[in-house]
Amino acid sequence: MNDILLIALFAFGGAACAGALGALALRLLRYRSVAVSLAVVAAVTVTAMLAGTLAVAWAMFLSPHDLTVVTLVVAMAAAVSLATALLLGRWVVARSRDLARAARDFGNGGGFAAPPARATAELADLSRELAATSAKLAASRERERALDSSRRELVAWISHDLRTPLAGLRAMSEALEDGVATDTARYHRQIRTEVERLDVMVGDLFELSRIHAGALVLTPSRVSLRDLAADALLGADPLARERGVRLLGEDIAHVPVDVDGKEMTRVLANLLVNAIRHTPADGTVAVTVDRREDTAVLSVTDGCGGIAEEDLTRVFDTGWRGSTARTPPAGAGLGLAIVRGIVEAHEGQAEVRNVPGGCRFEVTLPLARAGV
Repeated sequence: MNDILLIALFAFGGAACAGALGALALRLLRYRSVAVSLAVVAAVTVTAMLAGTLAVAWAMFLSPHDLTVVTLVVAMAAAVSLATALLLGRWVVARSRDLARAARDFGNGGGFAAPPARATAELADLSRELAATSAKLAASRERERALDSSRRELVAWISHDLRTPLAGLRAMSEALEDGVATDTARYHRQIRTEVERLDVMVGDLFELSRIHAGALVLTPSRVSLRDLAADALLGADPLARERGVRLLGEDIAHVPVDVDGKEMTRVLANLLVNAIRHTPADGTVAVTVDRREDTAVLSVTDGCGGIAEEDLTRVFDTGWRGSTARTPPAGAGLGLAIVRGIVEAHEGQAEVRNVPGGCRFEVTLPLARAGV
């Protein structure tokens, strides 16, 4: 029993020395290839076995013949182990290099294409993560291109829309200055109209910049969509009468929501003005309020004749005004972009879809929470 204990101690001591040297080697080579690390691990395993055997032989527990036999067995095991470790290391390194090349192409602005050769589970997981990241970046780049295009269109339209009233103001002011204006009161009224038009455009730009900068501060309170809709209909009535458009909104349900009354009034006003401007004379603009599960849906339906299907996704984009037939006589296509920004700030959603004879804009908002 004592001999067995001594053999175990000598074997452990020899193996521990080999393991310590192997750990030191791994620490020194930890930044090298994984193939080198695998070879070191295989060498440490075999060396630990040989060191333990030599320690036992040195303590006279093995005969020279037995030591020779054991040494030959360990040598053969070492050769096979090192060859296996090197082959495995080369395979892992090759898969890692394939993944690195794919990631390099990904970093150069292309999409990530996973290497066709099978890899280890860890490399396969990394490949899937890179593929998911590539898809997200591609979507982000697409949104960025769309935003850049939208900004360029906005700058072009704003420049055009500003140039027209400014040219008119300059011409009328020169006429008044030179004394050639026969009806000065009419000129003054026209100047005031153009100034108010410019003021609306500047106000829309300021509101949109606040939304995009995340500086829109909301002051929510408990209000009824029926009250908001009634106020918005009352404010839009003069424009509707001027254009010969009928406003419908008698049967609006009382649906409570927690919103910023001022901002949501602007949403409804923008939707109604947009609907009235695109509805022909003798047409109808209808406002309804529905309760759907845990949301409130406010709808504004016009008689514009519908929007092309390919343009439905762009209706709320900054600066979008569609075809010439849908371009209003004033504004820069910011009203619906402001609508979407304000609604999303309220954790809601703004959508549009075609209906017979026109289109319907829907604003979905969370219902007021009970007990709050």
